[in-house]
Amino acid sequence: MNTAETTPKVLVNALNDLNENLENYFANTIIPQLYVDGNLILRKFTPPAMKQFTLTDADVNKNILDVTDNIRYPTLIENINEVIATGDILEKEIQTTDKRWFQMNILPYKIRKENRTDGVIITFVDITKRIATLNELEKLNAEHDTLLYTLSHDIRQPLSTIVLLADELTVAYDNKDTEQFTVWIETLTRASKNMKTLLEDFTEHIKVESGIPNEDERLNIEDIFHDVILALRNEIYDNQIDIKTEFKTSEIIFSRKNLRSIVFNLLSNAIKYKKPGETLRIFIATVKQDGHVILSVNDSGLGIDESNHKIIFDKFSRINRQIEGTGMGLYIIQRMLIDKGGKIEVESEIDKGSTFNVYFKSDY
Repeated sequence: MNTAETTPKVLVNALNDLNENLENYFANTIIPQLYVDGNLILRKFTPPAMKQFTLTDADVNKNILDVTDNIRYPTLIENINEVIATGDILEKEIQTTDKRWFQMNILPYKIRKENRTDGVIITFVDITKRIATLNELEKLNAEHDTLLYTLSHDIRQPLSTIVLLADELTVAYDNKDTEQFTVWIETLTRASKNMKTLLEDFTEHIKVESGIPNEDERLNIEDIFHDVILALRNEIYDNQIDIKTEFKTSEIIFSRKNLRSIVFNLLSNAIKYKKPGETLRIFIATVKQDGHVILSVNDSGLGIDESNHKIIFDKFSRINRQIEGTGMGLYIIQRMLIDKGGKIEVESEIDKGSTFNVYFKSDY
Protein backbone atom coordinates (compact mmCIF):
# COMPACT_ATOMS: atom_id res chain seq x y z
CA MET A 1 0.00 0.00 0.00
CA ASN A 2 1.50 3.34 -1.01
CA THR A 3 1.73 6.46 1.14
CA ALA A 4 -0.63 8.46 -1.08
CA GLU A 5 -3.45 6.00 -0.35
CA THR A 6 -2.86 5.83 3.40
CA THR A 7 -2.66 9.61 3.97
CA PRO A 8 -6.43 10.28 3.51
CA LYS A 9 -7.23 7.39 5.85
CA VAL A 10 -4.91 8.80 8.50
CA LEU A 11 -6.53 12.22 8.19
CA VAL A 12 -10.01 10.73 8.35
CA ASN A 13 -9.09 8.74 11.45
CA ALA A 14 -7.58 11.84 13.07
CA LEU A 15 -10.69 13.88 12.32
CA ASN A 16 -12.90 11.12 13.66
CA ASP A 17 -10.84 11.06 16.86
CA LEU A 18 -11.11 14.83 17.23
CA ASN A 19 -14.86 14.71 16.62
CA GLU A 20 -15.21 11.88 19.13
CA ASN A 21 -13.30 13.93 21.72
CA LEU A 22 -15.49 16.95 21.05
CA GLU A 23 -18.65 14.85 21.31
CA ASN A 24 -17.48 13.39 24.63
CA TYR A 25 -16.58 16.84 25.95
CA PHE A 26 -20.00 18.30 25.14
CA ALA A 27 -21.87 15.22 26.35
CA ASN A 28 -20.19 15.33 29.78
CA THR A 29 -20.12 19.07 30.45
CA ILE A 30 -22.42 19.95 33.35
CA ILE A 31 -23.13 23.59 32.38
CA PRO A 32 -25.08 25.00 29.41
CA GLN A 33 -22.63 25.41 26.51
CA LEU A 34 -23.07 26.03 22.78
CA TYR A 35 -20.74 25.74 19.80
CA VAL A 36 -21.65 28.15 16.98
CA ASP A 37 -19.50 28.16 13.85
CA GLY A 38 -18.29 31.13 11.79
CA ASN A 39 -21.48 31.09 9.70
CA LEU A 40 -23.60 31.35 12.87
CA ILE A 41 -24.70 27.72 12.60
CA LEU A 42 -25.39 25.93 15.88
CA ARG A 43 -23.20 22.82 15.68
CA LYS A 44 -23.30 21.34 19.16
CA PHE A 45 -24.66 21.96 22.63
CA THR A 46 -24.42 20.28 26.03
CA PRO A 47 -27.31 18.40 27.69
CA PRO A 48 -27.77 21.19 30.31
CA ALA A 49 -28.23 23.66 27.42
CA MET A 50 -30.95 21.38 26.06
CA LYS A 51 -32.71 21.53 29.43
CA GLN A 52 -32.16 25.22 30.23
CA PHE A 53 -32.95 26.64 26.77
CA THR A 54 -35.37 23.93 25.56
CA LEU A 55 -33.09 22.97 22.70
CA THR A 56 -33.56 19.69 20.83
CA ASP A 57 -31.44 17.66 18.41
CA ALA A 58 -33.49 19.22 15.60
CA ASP A 59 -31.86 22.61 16.42
CA VAL A 60 -28.40 21.34 15.46
CA ASN A 61 -27.24 22.74 12.09
CA LYS A 62 -29.75 25.58 12.32
CA ASN A 63 -28.75 29.22 12.11
CA ILE A 64 -28.45 30.59 15.65
CA LEU A 65 -30.96 33.27 14.61
CA ASP A 66 -33.60 30.56 14.44
CA VAL A 67 -33.04 29.41 18.04
CA THR A 68 -32.33 32.67 19.88
CA ASP A 69 -35.94 32.77 21.12
CA ASN A 70 -35.10 29.71 23.21
CA ILE A 71 -32.10 31.45 24.76
CA ARG A 72 -34.13 34.61 25.40
CA TYR A 73 -31.23 37.06 25.33
CA PRO A 74 -31.73 39.91 22.82
CA THR A 75 -28.13 40.87 21.90
CA LEU A 76 -26.66 37.37 21.63
CA ILE A 77 -26.09 37.59 17.86
CA GLU A 78 -24.41 40.97 18.23
CA ASN A 79 -22.11 39.58 20.93
CA ILE A 80 -21.20 36.50 18.86
CA ASN A 81 -20.33 38.63 15.84
CA GLU A 82 -18.20 40.88 18.04
CA VAL A 83 -16.13 37.94 19.32
CA ILE A 84 -15.71 36.45 15.82
CA ALA A 85 -14.61 39.85 14.47
CA THR A 86 -12.16 40.71 17.27
CA GLY A 87 -11.05 37.29 18.50
CA ASP A 88 -11.41 38.58 22.07
CA ILE A 89 -13.19 36.82 24.93
CA LEU A 90 -16.45 38.46 26.03
CA GLU A 91 -17.69 38.12 29.61
CA LYS A 92 -20.88 39.68 30.94
CA GLU A 93 -23.82 39.13 33.27
CA ILE A 94 -27.08 38.70 31.38
CA GLN A 95 -30.72 38.26 32.29
CA THR A 96 -32.99 36.18 30.12
CA THR A 97 -36.64 37.03 29.60
CA ASP A 98 -37.64 34.41 32.18
CA LYS A 99 -35.75 36.56 34.72
CA ARG A 100 -32.83 34.19 35.34
CA TRP A 101 -29.32 35.59 35.59
CA PHE A 102 -26.27 34.04 33.90
CA GLN A 103 -22.57 34.72 33.72
CA MET A 104 -22.08 34.42 29.94
CA ASN A 105 -18.64 33.79 28.47
CA ILE A 106 -18.16 33.82 24.69
CA LEU A 107 -14.78 32.39 23.67
CA PRO A 108 -13.40 32.50 20.11
CA TYR A 109 -13.05 29.10 18.40
CA LYS A 110 -9.71 29.60 16.65
CA ILE A 111 -8.12 27.78 13.74
CA ARG A 112 -4.52 28.08 14.86
CA LYS A 113 -2.85 27.19 11.56
CA GLU A 114 -4.87 29.80 9.68
CA ASN A 115 -4.79 32.33 12.51
CA ARG A 116 -8.50 33.06 12.29
CA THR A 117 -11.65 32.70 14.37
CA ASP A 118 -14.16 30.23 12.95
CA GLY A 119 -16.95 30.39 15.50
CA VAL A 120 -17.47 30.64 19.26
CA ILE A 121 -17.99 28.52 22.34
CA ILE A 122 -20.65 30.06 24.62
CA THR A 123 -20.84 29.11 28.28
CA PHE A 124 -23.67 30.04 30.66
CA VAL A 125 -23.27 29.83 34.44
CA ASP A 126 -26.50 30.34 36.42
CA ILE A 127 -25.93 33.13 38.98
CA THR A 128 -29.60 33.82 39.80
CA LYS A 129 -29.22 32.86 43.46
CA ARG A 130 -26.01 34.86 43.82
CA ILE A 131 -27.70 37.99 42.43
CA ALA A 132 -30.68 37.53 44.78
CA THR A 133 -28.34 37.02 47.75
CA LEU A 134 -26.30 40.10 46.85
CA ASN A 135 -29.49 42.15 46.61
CA GLU A 136 -30.60 40.99 50.05
CA LEU A 137 -27.18 41.73 51.52
CA GLU A 138 -27.31 45.29 50.20
CA LYS A 139 -30.75 45.79 51.74
CA LEU A 140 -29.58 44.34 55.05
CA ASN A 141 -26.54 46.61 54.95
CA ALA A 142 -28.80 49.66 54.51
CA GLU A 143 -31.02 48.50 57.41
CA HIS A 144 -27.93 47.91 59.53
CA ASP A 145 -26.84 51.52 58.95
CA THR A 146 -30.30 52.77 59.92
CA LEU A 147 -30.14 50.87 63.22
CA LEU A 148 -26.57 51.93 63.92
CA TYR A 149 -27.19 55.63 63.33
CA THR A 150 -30.46 55.60 65.25
CA LEU A 151 -28.66 54.14 68.27
CA SER A 152 -25.68 56.44 67.92
CA HIS A 153 -27.58 59.71 67.53
CA ASP A 154 -30.94 59.15 69.21
CA ILE A 155 -29.80 57.28 72.33
CA ARG A 156 -26.28 58.61 72.87
CA GLN A 157 -27.42 62.22 73.31
CA PRO A 158 -29.94 61.66 76.15
CA LEU A 159 -27.45 59.34 77.86
CA SER A 160 -24.80 62.04 77.70
CA THR A 161 -27.32 64.49 79.19
CA ILE A 162 -28.01 62.11 82.07
CA VAL A 163 -24.27 61.73 82.78
CA LEU A 164 -23.79 65.52 82.69
CA LEU A 165 -26.82 66.08 84.94
CA ALA A 166 -25.51 63.60 87.50
CA ASP A 167 -22.15 65.36 87.55
CA GLU A 168 -23.79 68.78 87.94
CA LEU A 169 -26.07 67.56 90.74
CA THR A 170 -23.05 66.15 92.55
CA VAL A 171 -21.26 69.52 92.39
CA ALA A 172 -24.36 71.54 93.32
CA TYR A 173 -25.08 69.51 96.42
CA ASP A 174 -21.51 68.63 97.37
CA ASN A 175 -21.87 70.33 100.75
CA LYS A 176 -25.23 68.73 101.57
CA ASP A 177 -24.85 66.02 104.18
CA THR A 178 -27.81 63.94 103.01
CA GLU A 179 -27.00 60.26 103.00
CA GLN A 180 -29.97 59.21 100.84
CA PHE A 181 -29.31 61.96 98.27
CA THR A 182 -25.69 60.85 97.97
CA VAL A 183 -26.80 57.26 97.32
CA TRP A 184 -29.22 58.42 94.60
CA ILE A 185 -26.56 60.50 92.86
CA GLU A 186 -24.07 57.64 92.93
CA THR A 187 -26.68 55.23 91.56
CA LEU A 188 -27.68 57.65 88.78
CA THR A 189 -24.07 58.26 87.81
CA ARG A 190 -23.17 54.57 87.83
CA ALA A 191 -26.27 53.49 85.87
CA SER A 192 -25.91 56.17 83.20
CA LYS A 193 -22.24 55.40 82.66
CA ASN A 194 -23.02 51.67 82.44
CA MET A 195 -25.69 52.36 79.83
CA LYS A 196 -23.27 54.49 77.83
CA THR A 197 -20.65 51.72 77.94
CA LEU A 198 -23.23 49.14 76.85
CA LEU A 199 -24.24 51.34 73.91
CA GLU A 200 -20.64 51.78 72.81
CA ASP A 201 -20.00 48.03 73.10
CA PHE A 202 -23.16 47.23 71.15
CA THR A 203 -22.29 49.71 68.43
CA GLU A 204 -18.80 48.26 68.11
CA HIS A 205 -20.26 44.73 68.08
CA ILE A 206 -22.47 45.61 65.10
CA LYS A 207 -19.45 46.98 63.22
CA VAL A 208 -17.48 43.79 63.86
CA GLU A 209 -20.33 41.38 63.13
CA SER A 210 -21.14 43.06 59.82
CA GLY A 211 -17.90 41.64 58.43
CA ILE A 212 -17.39 44.80 56.37
CA PRO A 213 -14.48 47.01 57.42
CA ASN A 214 -15.48 50.60 58.18
CA GLU A 215 -12.00 52.09 57.91
CA ASP A 216 -11.24 54.59 55.19
CA GLU A 217 -9.39 53.20 52.19
CA ARG A 218 -8.67 54.13 48.59
CA LEU A 219 -11.78 53.21 46.59
CA ASN A 220 -12.89 53.29 42.98
CA ILE A 221 -16.40 54.78 42.79
CA GLU A 222 -17.02 53.15 39.41
CA ASP A 223 -16.32 49.67 40.82
CA ILE A 224 -18.70 50.27 43.75
CA PHE A 225 -21.43 51.42 41.34
CA HIS A 226 -21.03 48.28 39.23
CA ASP A 227 -21.40 46.13 42.38
CA VAL A 228 -24.56 47.94 43.48
CA ILE A 229 -26.06 47.94 39.98
CA LEU A 230 -25.50 44.19 39.91
CA ALA A 231 -27.33 43.87 43.24
CA LEU A 232 -30.26 45.91 41.87
CA ARG A 233 -30.36 44.17 38.50
CA ASN A 234 -33.81 42.64 39.07
CA GLU A 235 -35.40 46.03 39.86
CA ILE A 236 -33.52 47.62 36.95
CA TYR A 237 -34.66 44.90 34.54
CA ASP A 238 -38.27 44.74 35.79
CA ASN A 239 -38.68 48.52 35.47
CA GLN A 240 -36.74 48.73 32.16
CA ILE A 241 -34.48 51.41 33.61
CA ASP A 242 -31.92 53.06 31.32
CA ILE A 243 -28.64 53.77 33.17
CA LYS A 244 -25.77 55.72 31.63
CA THR A 245 -22.47 56.69 33.28
CA GLU A 246 -19.65 59.17 32.77
CA PHE A 247 -16.83 58.74 35.27
CA LYS A 248 -14.25 61.48 34.74
CA THR A 249 -12.60 60.64 38.06
CA SER A 250 -13.05 57.59 40.26
CA GLU A 251 -10.70 57.39 43.24
CA ILE A 252 -11.60 58.67 46.71
CA ILE A 253 -10.55 57.90 50.30
CA PHE A 254 -13.67 56.71 52.12
CA SER A 255 -15.23 53.79 54.01
CA ARG A 256 -16.16 51.00 51.58
CA LYS A 257 -19.26 50.04 53.57
CA ASN A 258 -20.45 53.63 53.79
CA LEU A 259 -19.84 54.32 50.10
CA ARG A 260 -21.86 51.22 49.17
CA SER A 261 -24.68 52.43 51.46
CA ILE A 262 -24.66 55.88 49.83
CA VAL A 263 -24.74 54.46 46.30
CA PHE A 264 -27.37 51.84 47.16
CA ASN A 265 -29.67 54.40 48.82
CA LEU A 266 -29.44 56.90 45.95
CA LEU A 267 -30.11 54.31 43.24
CA SER A 268 -32.88 52.51 45.12
CA ASN A 269 -34.56 55.87 45.87
CA ALA A 270 -34.43 56.81 42.19
CA ILE A 271 -36.11 53.51 41.33
CA LYS A 272 -38.78 53.86 44.03
CA TYR A 273 -39.71 57.39 42.94
CA LYS A 274 -39.98 56.73 39.20
CA LYS A 275 -42.94 58.04 37.21
CA PRO A 276 -45.56 55.29 36.77
CA GLY A 277 -45.75 53.99 33.23
CA GLU A 278 -42.66 55.88 32.03
CA THR A 279 -39.11 54.71 31.38
CA LEU A 280 -36.78 55.87 34.14
CA ARG A 281 -33.46 57.28 32.97
CA ILE A 282 -30.58 57.55 35.41
CA PHE A 283 -27.33 59.35 34.59
CA ILE A 284 -24.37 58.85 36.92
CA ALA A 285 -21.31 61.08 36.65
CA THR A 286 -18.21 62.08 38.60
CA VAL A 287 -15.93 65.09 38.32
CA LYS A 288 -13.10 66.57 40.40
CA GLN A 289 -13.67 70.18 41.39
CA ASP A 290 -12.39 72.59 44.08
CA GLY A 291 -10.88 69.94 46.35
CA HIS A 292 -13.84 67.58 46.05
CA VAL A 293 -14.84 64.59 43.98
CA ILE A 294 -18.45 65.25 43.05
CA LEU A 295 -20.72 62.30 42.40
CA SER A 296 -23.97 63.20 40.60
CA VAL A 297 -26.99 60.91 40.34
CA ASN A 298 -29.60 62.36 37.99
CA ASP A 299 -32.98 60.73 37.37
CA SER A 300 -36.09 61.45 35.34
CA GLY A 301 -38.45 60.52 38.17
CA LEU A 302 -41.24 62.25 40.06
CA GLY A 303 -39.08 65.11 41.31
CA ILE A 304 -39.22 66.98 44.63
CA ASP A 305 -40.91 70.31 45.32
CA GLU A 306 -38.44 73.05 46.27
CA SER A 307 -40.15 73.51 49.65
CA ASN A 308 -39.06 69.97 50.59
CA HIS A 309 -35.41 70.19 49.49
CA LYS A 310 -34.12 70.60 53.06
CA ILE A 311 -36.76 68.48 54.77
CA ILE A 312 -35.79 65.28 52.92
CA PHE A 313 -32.48 65.16 54.82
CA ASP A 314 -34.22 65.19 58.22
CA LYS A 315 -34.63 62.01 60.25
CA PHE A 316 -37.77 60.01 59.45
CA SER A 317 -38.74 62.51 56.75
CA ARG A 318 -41.14 61.04 54.19
CA ILE A 319 -42.76 63.42 51.71
CA ASN A 320 -44.62 60.66 49.87
CA ARG A 321 -46.46 58.35 52.27
CA GLN A 322 -47.69 56.14 49.43
CA ILE A 323 -44.15 54.85 48.81
CA GLU A 324 -42.58 52.52 51.37
CA GLY A 325 -39.55 53.69 53.32
CA THR A 326 -38.21 54.68 56.75
CA GLY A 327 -37.26 58.25 55.93
CA MET A 328 -33.75 57.56 57.23
CA GLY A 329 -31.79 56.95 54.02
CA LEU A 330 -30.89 60.52 53.07
CA TYR A 331 -30.35 61.49 56.71
CA ILE A 332 -27.83 58.66 57.07
CA ILE A 333 -26.06 59.65 53.84
CA GLN A 334 -25.77 63.23 55.07
CA ARG A 335 -24.32 62.14 58.42
CA MET A 336 -21.77 59.86 56.72
CA LEU A 337 -20.60 62.70 54.51
CA ILE A 338 -20.53 65.45 57.16
CA ASP A 339 -18.40 63.20 59.41
CA LYS A 340 -15.78 63.09 56.60
CA GLY A 341 -15.94 66.75 55.55
CA GLY A 342 -18.35 66.18 52.66
CA LYS A 343 -21.95 67.09 51.92
CA ILE A 344 -24.97 66.23 49.76
CA GLU A 345 -27.19 68.64 47.82
CA VAL A 346 -30.31 68.21 45.72
CA GLU A 347 -31.59 69.95 42.60
CA SER A 348 -35.14 68.97 41.71
CA GLU A 349 -38.51 70.07 40.37
CA ILE A 350 -41.83 68.27 40.34
CA ASP A 351 -42.22 66.12 37.18
CA LYS A 352 -38.69 67.06 36.03
CA GLY A 353 -36.65 64.55 38.01
CA SER A 354 -33.90 65.03 40.58
CA THR A 355 -30.13 65.40 40.76
CA PHE A 356 -28.30 64.49 43.96
CA ASN A 357 -24.75 65.87 44.14
CA VAL A 358 -22.50 64.13 46.64
CA TYR A 359 -19.28 65.90 47.61
CA PHE A 360 -16.31 63.81 48.84
CA LYS A 361 -13.15 65.54 50.07
CA SER A 362 -10.54 64.55 47.50
CA ASP A 363 -7.63 65.27 49.84
CA TYR A 364 -9.12 63.63 52.92
